[in-house]
Amino acid sequence: MKAAILKDIENFEIVETKIPEIKKDEVLLKVKACAICGTDIKVFHHGHKHIVFPRITGHELSGVIEEIGEEVKGFKKGDRVAVAPAVPCGECYFCRRGWQTMCDNLKAIGYHFDGGFAEYMTVPGVAIKNGCVNKIPENLDFDSASIAEPLACVINGQILSRIEPGDNVLIIGSGPIGCFHSEVAKYLGASKVILADISSKRLKLAEFTNAITVDTSKENLKDVVRNITEGRMANKVIVAAGVQNAQETSLEFVAKRGSINFFGGLPQEKPFINFNSNVVHYGEIFITGTHGSTPYHNKIAIDFIASGKINAKNYITEKMSIDKILNGLKLVEERQVLKAIINP
Repeated sequence: MKAAILKDIENFEIVETKIPEIKKDEVLLKVKACAICGTDIKVFHHGHKHIVFPRITGHELSGVIEEIGEEVKGFKKGDRVAVAPAVPCGECYFCRRGWQTMCDNLKAIGYHFDGGFAEYMTVPGVAIKNGCVNKIPENLDFDSASIAEPLACVINGQILSRIEPGDNVLIIGSGPIGCFHSEVAKYLGASKVILADISSKRLKLAEFTNAITVDTSKENLKDVVRNITEGRMANKVIVAAGVQNAQETSLEFVAKRGSINFFGGLPQEKPFINFNSNVVHYGEIFITGTHGSTPYHNKIAIDFIASGKINAKNYITEKMSIDKILNGLKLVEERQVLKAIINP
């Protein structure tokens, strides 16, 4: 099979290698689509503490079950599936509480296990056991199903942010995550959704969301939010960008008794921010974060896309073969596209 193997930092090699053999509790997946994620860019340039090279990365994926281990139940050869890449253990304290994103033994496809930048991949038994493999309906194409994973993370973030009907919601960052947040917030009944970014080109790509867009390179975001909300500011603020300044200034835009979600993580070498904690104290502000999603969130995301609540084709702006993966990484890194899909 053909695979893009990350041999080391900034060293992808397209190779012909053997189709992996599966164990009794595993399935072999013929990968049909694997989207490039922002974290794939980070891993390419900087590696990751959970990745031992060489590794086949790629974790936003869908495909067809090609072979089934004899102990696997509930699936058959030919099933069309999407795979949730964050694999909980199902046994630790947090898993038993239902907080699988906080699993003490969390593993991930594309990190601990080989991922989807290949023609075939093994889905580990622990992933199958804990519900990470979700069947997709016949009306849902593989490209669209592959981006259920980032949508699942957004759904988790919206639940943690407690978006309610009538809320005014500000989203900082208009990449695919910010666009997903805009659409899901509207679906949940938000009154006004404001999508802010410093890049006019990025905002142009996000026009399909029908959010109120604000180019912060030209407009004062605080003034815009104040005018739109009749001075009350945003009930919910979601920082969908891993930028220190965006997190620090988010307190300027939040209403009393509002909430802020730090959805984008900061670089490991600069994880600290400064902000006026009195705003939190006197305004009774709730601050939360979002890390990943659960297999159940992934199932909800598939339903959102299959039912038409989210039109995945608005997000997929580039498709290419596995040989062009470096070009795909470049397009995503330079923000020329929302989602680029690898079709192995």
